[in-house]
Amino acid sequence: MKKTLLWSAAFMASFGFASLAHAEMVLSQVIVDLLPGKPLREDIEVWNDGDERMYVVAEPSEIAGAGTAHEKRVAVPSSDDAGLLVAPRRLVLEPGERRTIRIATFGERPASERVYRVAIKPVAGPLTAEQSALKVLVGYDTLVLVRPAELVDDLRAERAGDTLTLRNLGNTSQEIFAGSQCAGEGRDCRTLPDKRLYPGGVWTQSVPFKTPIHYKSSIGSRARERTF
Repeated sequence: MKKTLLWSAAFMASFGFASLAHAEMVLSQVIVDLLPGKPLREDIEVWNDGDERMYVVAEPSEIAGAGTAHEKRVAVPSSDDAGLLVAPRRLVLEPGERRTIRIATFGERPASERVYRVAIKPVAGPLTAEQSALKVLVGYDTLVLVRPAELVDDLRAERAGDTLTLRNLGNTSQEIFAGSQCAGEGRDCRTLPDKRLYPGGVWTQSVPFKTPIHYKSSIGSRARERTF
């Protein structure tokens, strides 16, 4: 999940702030995983947990070359040509109000996973405080995965000295997590970092010992143990 400070504005008196306008946006989920065998649509509930009216926009982009050195973010137009529908793209939420944004794809599933980000963020409304005020708006960069109809699990590992290199030669991303390595049987065990590895992605990390490395990997809710 990416939670980002998106906008701030201040009316200052003597370089101090007399009041802070409170606005808080809450999402029901920040990852939409459109797995095979499930509907090609899912809803994100957006909740205004603040005490002011909130104006929200949803801005989708496709992530080309996700997780590689050539990763590029390409804005998705309002038409259906980009393969992803996000509706509505603009919301007005009263304090305490909840509404949904639908994320959907259409047509046949891709041969290889398509990756999108949908920035769901408040935008500035009027500042009504009579004295100086600060309004801070925080948004979320939600992840959308459109999975292929047939998932190919092909994760390759190479060890050289104190490095482990993982290559995803499959057609869908994998979550690599719960990594650990011990100096000996149950002795001096270390926790290793997590990673989402997209199709075609390569991840190299340093490891402390020459002993076996244990990880879990998952595609959706299906997880398996791996030893490298």
